[in-house]
Formats: sequence, C-alpha cells, structure tokens
Amino acid sequence: MLVRDSCGKYVTTSPVEPEVIIDIASKILLSHLRETDTLTNPAKTKHFLQCKLAPFEREVFAVLFLDTKHRLISYDEVFYGTIDSASVWPREIVKLALRHNAAAVIFSHNHPSGHTHPSAADNVLTKRLVKACALVEVRVLDHIIVGSSSTTSMAELGLI
Repeated sequence: MLVRDSCGKYVTTSPVEPEVIIDIASKILLSHLRETDTLTNPAKTKHFLQCKLAPFEREVFAVLFLDTKHRLISYDEVFYGTIDSASVWPREIVKLALRHNAAAVIFSHNHPSGHTHPSAADNVLTKRLVKACALVEVRVLDHIIVGSSSTTSMAELGLI
C-alpha cells in the first residue's frame, strides 16, 4: 500500500488487511452521511448498511438515529446474535432514541444466509418496534434487511 508522507511523497508501507480498509472506508462513508442529506436517498442508505452489516457472520441489529430533517445523528450496532437470530429489546431501542434525541429511526439487520426476504419474526419485531417508538414520538422510516449481495426494504414492501 502507498501512503503520502508529510512532504507529500508516496511511500510504501506494510500490507494492510482488507478489514482495515473496509473499516476506514465505512468511517469515510459515515462522515459523508452526516455531512449531507444522503439519507433521503434510499439507495445510498442501503449501500451504507450493506457495507456495515454484510461482512458479519452472525446477525447484527443496527439503528440509524435521525434528526427532524432525517440527517444522521448516529449509527449504532445495538444487538448481536447467532447465525440465524438476534434478540432485540424495544425498550433499549427507545432508550437510545431518547438519548440521541432522535426524531426518526431506520432499523437494519443482516441475514448471514444472504436471503433478504423478511421472516415472520422480522415482521412481528418491526411492528413491536414501530409501536414502542410511536409512544415517544419517534418515527420509524424503514427496516432494511441486508444480505451478502442485496438488501430488502420493508417500507418498500409496504410492511411499515
């Protein structure tokens, strides 16, 4: 890998692990999301979530916390599960939304199997989360399921 030194010249460094490059790229993407209104663009939001969640070998449930103009406040990976499930507690989501002073949220989790169609459990969970968030006036915009090469928006399917 080449990097620029303090004089502006490119120098060779030791090989960098792909995970380090992915981590740096996702930090740049997260910074870009915070600085722009890109969360109004579903394709960019899905791409960001796929970069973050697709590499996991177990289920991870994440939340994008948004302000009143749907700008990103925070991306939090909240719950970690097994290869085919993760326990999600609505109470904890509501606490985090209030802590972030969020007006809206986008939920996301990965399916390590790669299959992104919402399961019956995904539908039930999403309905519970929508009800819990509504009690504190936090709007749920979407629940995006991430696979290795695709994503599915529950809002686009009419499930939210």
